[in-house]
Amino acid sequence: MPKEQQKNAAPDAAVTTGKPAAAAKRKKEFKKKRERRIIPHGVVYVAATFNNTQISITDTDGRVVCWSSAGAIGFKGSRKGTPYAAQQASLAAAGVARDQYGMKSVEVRVKGPGSGRESAVRALAAAGLHIVVIR
Repeated sequence: MPKEQQKNAAPDAAVTTGKPAAAAKRKKEFKKKRERRIIPHGVVYVAATFNNTQISITDTDGRVVCWSSAGAIGFKGSRKGTPYAAQQASLAAAGVARDQYGMKSVEVRVKGPGSGRESAVRALAAAGLHIVVIR
């Protein structure tokens, strides 16, 4: 019986006295940097309802690059339907498209009866995107 205890105790003692795993020499791992997609021309969809305004920016194939809405910016309740909220949402989406994807010109497609229709389009122009067509 004492021999079994010694055999069981020996591996535990070796583990505690050995070098920690972090000190072992390892090659440093590098993550591959994600390639930045450059999209020079895109399509902006503005959906302006009475309660909210959503802006989605896509590439020419229809894949969504970025989006924003008055609610996502932080407006709540009836303030989401205001032209100012639409302007802020439009500026946020346009900023991401311009800075991260290098977008320069856009085609705008507007839908809905909301009060944020025109101010969203004006904000896109103010953000530095060249508007080619408004539909």
